[in-house]
Amino acid sequence: AVASDRVGHAYLFVGPRGTGKTSTARILAKAINCLDRGEDGEPCDRCPACVAIREGRALDVIEIDAASHGLVEDARDLVMRALTAPAELRRRVYIVDEVHMLSAHAFNALLKLVEEPPDHVVFVLATTDTHKVPPTIISRTQRFDFRPLPDELVAGKLARICAAEEAQADAEALSLIARLADGGMRDAESLLDQVLAYAGKRVTAQAVRDTIGLADEADVAALADA
Repeated sequence: AVASDRVGHAYLFVGPRGTGKTSTARILAKAINCLDRGEDGEPCDRCPACVAIREGRALDVIEIDAASHGLVEDARDLVMRALTAPAELRRRVYIVDEVHMLSAHAFNALLKLVEEPPDHVVFVLATTDTHKVPPTIISRTQRFDFRPLPDELVAGKLARICAAEEAQADAEALSLIARLADGGMRDAESLLDQVLAYAGKRVTAQAVRDTIGLADEADVAALADA
């Protein structure tokens, strides 16, 4: 869509926690505003717009946590601000996280704006509970479903983190953490952080079990046999 200049006015990213919805929204914001975009639609990550978005100081990329800004007054304030032109970037991008937490009145206040926003505004709504988002909002957005990440992908990212932290990690330990994270990269990183704090620079499967209080699989099998 970015490569062919057919970016929608509103997107709905749906999926379990830790699967990259907000990160993808930020990348989309970069791609929309990049000054030196590749032919494939990928942002350059070097131009002033990309750098400002990456460092979190772009005035025109606004991230809102609906869990703490879910009232109708917040929605009305957003509507008023959306009508003003962008301060520095080509288009203003609103990333609304946990959008299902908005109140019914807040959804109603946003409805018309999400349906027909000004040309300079793009909405990216992210949620883990799509059934709590009104059908009237869903029908006005392009929906993308994020799936749990495969264990191999999660373990690969954890291995890169360990290398950067100069920690030694067994493949078995990283696979175990990936399985425990159940497809969520954020959960996997939190677990790894916990294990590193407990076991130091040597991450083994036993250290993971000890940290999390997990029974050894052989012990569970022996108990079942007994």
